[in-house]
Amino acid sequence: MTIETVLIGVILVAFAIAAVLTIVRIVVGPSILDRAVASDVLLTEVLCILGAEMVVNQHTRSIPIMLIIAAVGVFGSIAVARFVARKDQ
Repeated sequence: MTIETVLIGVILVAFAIAAVLTIVRIVVGPSILDRAVASDVLLTEVLCILGAEMVVNQHTRSIPIMLIIAAVGVFGSIAVARFVARKDQ
């Protein structure tokens, strides 16, 4: 077992714990804005995992998927923000 394998394992465990806590926030989150922020965090975690996988395996095949996930996150946040802004007025 090399130091690289141990580091990858630690990173995956950290991402898994963060993902579980984020999903709990999405389910429990008291307001819609909390849930929207938690969804953005979860998408960011997915992007980070894909980026780490690309670095470890030394390829760039996942870049289109990462761009689509990032676009979904941005447009989703904008949609939720507009919905909440209209609701407040």
